[in-house]
Amino acid sequence: MKKLILIGLLYVSAIGFSQQKMISKSGKITFEASVPSFEEVKATNSSVTFVLNPATGEIASLALMKGFRFKVALMEEHFNENYVESDQYPKAIFKGKIDGFDLNSLGVNPKDFSIKGKLELHGKSKDIMTTAKISKSASGIVITSAFSVNASDFNIAIPSLVKSKISNKINIQFDAVVK
Repeated sequence: MKKLILIGLLYVSAIGFSQQKMISKSGKITFEASVPSFEEVKATNSSVTFVLNPATGEIASLALMKGFRFKVALMEEHFNENYVESDQYPKAIFKGKIDGFDLNSLGVNPKDFSIKGKLELHGKSKDIMTTAKISKSASGIVITSAFSVNASDFNIAIPSLVKSKISNKINIQFDAVVK
């Protein structure tokens, strides 16, 4: 009887561990909305939370808008107050799924996976389809992806005074190591 209980407990523990989520609280998002011949419009947030469920391939990411850092402090202030309105819309959330994700198939060489999900920003949502490079390393699972969105898709208005200096197309780069 003791053996049966022990085997049962081991089985339940194995199921629980196989569904354990992998997390990073130091993911990095860099976005750029620069226009040639004008000052760089680029910011980085290195405190992004990223969660991966390796059993299902489901992913989620949360970035606080006030966590983005610019080279020029005035740009950061305008970004938070005039563009993304960080007090009213404090975070950006991405929820999605990695198609065909299999943790056991990963190695040190990155593999391409398709990701489908929804980005919520500035009170609006947009479906996103992108490709991610995913690999294993000594420090965890490395995930890198890049995609573009339009500021206008999220009702982020670019004033006519600076419209020629800031691109409506925003290039986004994401990097995380989950454990």
